Amino acid sequence: MSTMNITSDEVNFLVYKYLQESGFQHSAFTFFNESCVAKSEVVSHDDLPHGTLISFLQKGLQYMEVETHLQDDGTELNCSEPFSLVSAHVCQLKKKSDKASKADKDVTMTPAKKESNNVGGSATKSSVKKEKDKDKDVKMKDKKDKKDKEKDKTDVKLNTLEIPESCVTTLKGHKNEVFVCSWNPKYPMLASGSGDSTARIWTLPTDLPMSKGQINSIVLHHDNSSLHKSIDVTTLDWNHDGSLLATGSYDGYARVWTAKGELMFVLTQHQAPIFSLKWNKKGDYLLSGSVDKTSIVWDINTGSVKQQFEFHSAPTLDIDWRNNTQFASCSTDRLIHICEVGRDRPIKTFEGHDDEINAIKWDPSGTLLASCSDDTTAKIWSLKSEDCVHDLKKHSKEIYTIKWSPTGPGSANPNMNLVLASASFDSTVKLWDVEVGSCIHNFAKHSDPVYTVSFSPNGEYLASGSFDKFLYIWSVKDGSLVKTFKGSGGIFDVSWNTTGDKLSACFSNSTVSVIDVKI
Repeated sequence: MSTMNITSDEVNFLVYKYLQESGFQHSAFTFFNESCVAKSEVVSHDDLPHGTLISFLQKGLQYMEVETHLQDDGTELNCSEPFSLVSAHVCQLKKKSDKASKADKDVTMTPAKKESNNVGGSATKSSVKKEKDKDKDVKMKDKKDKKDKEKDKTDVKLNTLEIPESCVTTLKGHKNEVFVCSWNPKYPMLASGSGDSTARIWTLPTDLPMSKGQINSIVLHHDNSSLHKSIDVTTLDWNHDGSLLATGSYDGYARVWTAKGELMFVLTQHQAPIFSLKWNKKGDYLLSGSVDKTSIVWDINTGSVKQQFEFHSAPTLDIDWRNNTQFASCSTDRLIHICEVGRDRPIKTFEGHDDEINAIKWDPSGTLLASCSDDTTAKIWSLKSEDCVHDLKKHSKEIYTIKWSPTGPGSANPNMNLVLASASFDSTVKLWDVEVGSCIHNFAKHSDPVYTVSFSPNGEYLASGSFDKFLYIWSVKDGSLVKTFKGSGGIFDVSWNTTGDKLSACFSNSTVSVIDVKI
């Protein structure tokens, strides 16, 4: 007879994987080290299927349900009341059995006894009641038929919006979740980063999606002999001319590759995972932000540290260039610092969020800075003001990411209004008019947290991806749903190519989809 031994290391490892899968990467890193999972032998089992912890919890609930309702004769009582991890099960079987017993007694009564039990006029009342019930049933049926017809119309409409499989090419090769993807700005190439210790560069044929067979990729191995586990590739970015790809990973190293997959530099100054990595527009500096609380500007001509900025008191979660020498950084310390290469103190510090700041983005002109936080708000800042210009408060849960439209002053589409998109764990995406600070569209079709949004190059459409496996494309102008696509896993990232006719999405089931967008 086999014995079951569950160790605390195993439980902690499953919790760590759950945090990773849910997008809480900095929390996962902290838990991984503080729980001492990093020193345990269980890290050698880093090939666990996605959602293992949830799967075990679901099976545990199913076992409790069977155990609760199993009778002495081996049969199982049919109870429709749900089981929950956080609330007690309230079984209605006793009440149902009492009603059944009463009904059985009524059935065994003879017609004479039933009639003698009727108090005067009760038979007539019963008949009237039956007629009323019949009318009620008819009305209920009519109402249901009407709802079914409306649902059918909605389903037909949605079916017409679905992107057909003939327009989708699936890229296979990764062995674990794919966290990030990015198109080369000059060539038909797509880069993807995964939890399998690799990034990949896919060269896509011009006849997509008509091309048949497997599309091969250049594999960029992120091996680190000091770690005995898979190294998540958490972020990547192409330089302006598409000749170089930078990747950041969980081992704290940044790496620079040529478009052909040749490793140029391994940048090793950081002491903890890198969650954000950006090239400046000129392409001579690479900026990285790390859980070690610092940001580093790297001189790409030599692969050396140009300057390390140590202004935050907690992990740096995101960074973004304003121009070739100035950038912003945000942290779990709830602060935003505006820094400049060559200066040893921040130019400006913004303070106002009540919880950790997940992402920051400069608008195309470098005038306005947007930020989003676990405090459920997004804020817009200007260097001309100490306080935020707008405080955007329509979300009900943490805001994971934000994106500016590629429109307005300083962009290629200056005549289109500048708008900001925010994606939240409340399963919604919102579009904001940044001039007045109001919400102009609320996209509420997703049913799980939304991790990613991306504007088309012309600014007319917005793509959103969620852990509910759905990718939606929305019209920025009127807020209508334009196209839908359901993948085979939760979506971590979506990205448009520079011409706007291809859209990529990366999934928790280790695949990447390239969609031929015809709008």
